[in-house]
Amino acid sequence: MSKDGLCAIVTGSASGLGAATAAHLAKDGARIVINYSSSQKEAEQTADLCRSAGGDVVVVQGDVSRDEDCRKIVAAAAPWGRLDALINNAGTTKHMPHGNLDGLSAEDFQRLYGVNTIGPFQMVRAARSLLEAGAQASGRASAVVNVSSVAGISGVGSSIAYAASKGALNTMTYSLARALAPLIRVNTVCPGYIDTPWFTKGRGEDGAKQVRDSVIAKVPLKVASSADDIAALVCFLATPQSSNMTGELVRMDAGLHLIS
Repeated sequence: MSKDGLCAIVTGSASGLGAATAAHLAKDGARIVINYSSSQKEAEQTADLCRSAGGDVVVVQGDVSRDEDCRKIVAAAAPWGRLDALINNAGTTKHMPHGNLDGLSAEDFQRLYGVNTIGPFQMVRAARSLLEAGAQASGRASAVVNVSSVAGISGVGSSIAYAASKGALNTMTYSLARALAPLIRVNTVCPGYIDTPWFTKGRGEDGAKQVRDSVIAKVPLKVASSADDIAALVCFLATPQSSNMTGELVRMDAGLHLIS
């Protein structure tokens, strides 16, 4: 189904999954707000890629843990008069072995919750009126897609704080889906490993390769998901193809959850 004319915000879209999602939407002529926190150069590169694919793009700096920044990001979409999709992709972590309880501080938890949990809530709150306008204009519910993690289901991942923040995001998906229906539907993607610079930044080149090789050897499908793989699922949930879905946590982990 064509996404021509779709109006969307993708937070954390300078690189990785966010950039891949924006690029997928742009191929069908979507209007997109690209958001970054600190990586302006990468955000502009993503914007150029989207424009060359046919998308109409606005680039906005903002940290989603700050409510005023969330409102600034949403304000960039206001000239369109509506939003059809809000994709809460921005996320952060601190890599820390789960057994090292002393390696995480209260400040670490606050920062991860601020970006991974509070940020999506603040974005939804700021965007609600534009999303409702989108639903009224199109005659179908607008979409919120949260990008979570299998860590939020199974308590695994880069740190306990990260898993906890994503678990809270998963629970919030149910609450928001109930609260915002029928004009806005809310779903969440829970990826497993994604082959992006995320692990390189946290563990270095060698550490990232070890993680990738370990995942491929372990999962039943023997693959490492790419950003494009997950972006296709995100875009499915953000567009009318999934118009009757809300309150769902959709896992894409190459079968990792099948391993006992």
